Amino acid sequence: MRRKGLTSVELAKLAGVSTATVSRAFAQGSRIKAQTRERILTLADEHGFRPNAMARSLHSNQSRLVALVVNTIANPAEGEGLTPLIHRLQAMERLPLLLCCADHEDRAQLMRVVSTYQVDHVVLYSDAVSIDDVTNIFRSAVPIIASCEPLNGRAVSEVRIDSAAASREVTTYLVEQGHRHFAYLSGRSASHIDIQRKGWFAVALKDYNLAIDSAGQGDYTYESGFREAILMLRHMRPDVIVCANDLMAVGVKDAATRLGIQVPEQLAIVGHDGVELSRWDCNSITTIMPPPGLVSDALIEVIAQSPNAPPLRRTITCEVRWGHSTGEIPRRDLAR
Repeated sequence: MRRKGLTSVELAKLAGVSTATVSRAFAQGSRIKAQTRERILTLADEHGFRPNAMARSLHSNQSRLVALVVNTIANPAEGEGLTPLIHRLQAMERLPLLLCCADHEDRAQLMRVVSTYQVDHVVLYSDAVSIDDVTNIFRSAVPIIASCEPLNGRAVSEVRIDSAAASREVTTYLVEQGHRHFAYLSGRSASHIDIQRKGWFAVALKDYNLAIDSAGQGDYTYESGFREAILMLRHMRPDVIVCANDLMAVGVKDAATRLGIQVPEQLAIVGHDGVELSRWDCNSITTIMPPPGLVSDALIEVIAQSPNAPPLRRTITCEVRWGHSTGEIPRRDLAR
């Protein structure tokens, strides 16, 4: 049986303050004396009082909930990328609701269920969910797009990743090292960011009258990187494989080792996202990644502004984190 706790009126009487002061004691950043806050919170703990967030949301017309629509947190890139954003949201007293959509049979229904909580913002990370589905289902929320799907005139906030310059930097370095045969290992054929990443390398190679010679289709997992690399290296023998993410790049490296192909002497490997395991000494993958913290900074900037503010557009320019998978690490990167 649920135990009935104190009301805010009763707690105010115990603490000898007004109900407004009680409310301020539980609001981060509110102006209240430290001793008064401590006294109120101590009494609240002793008597099991907690403010009613639902009642507060009705009064303020804000739920302080943020829906995060992702593919899967099993992918280190998504899990590691979400961690700083979630920490920032919690510091702002906003609560994330996480929707993992990639393996869900009815993604629209999953979003409909979450939309009933009247979330204030919805951040679209997933490339398995369309912008139209998000905006149609979360009608009362402010949408923020981080999936790189083209906006096509939609008036929504966007945080976009740009790897063009970093792709050109890697391509220039590899061509100068004598590499001529490039392959690309995709993660999902319909992924907008994947299409962009492959396109940036194709454009960079064109400057040297080169092209992507061969391509494989993985699914962002280590296993698919290993499997596709075995097939590719047995039949096509590229001297560079660019992977849509770091997890597949590690799979490619292990496949090369299985086949007796030396990395980086006979095969250079490039990944994307900058996940922690790619920098382990046993992997040391050269990867293209956004500077740490900038994506979550941009998303928080949108979330912190007024709901009636015009859409914000932010572009995050990626950088190269060099590893031993492409040869000797350039001197300019040794200090990082």
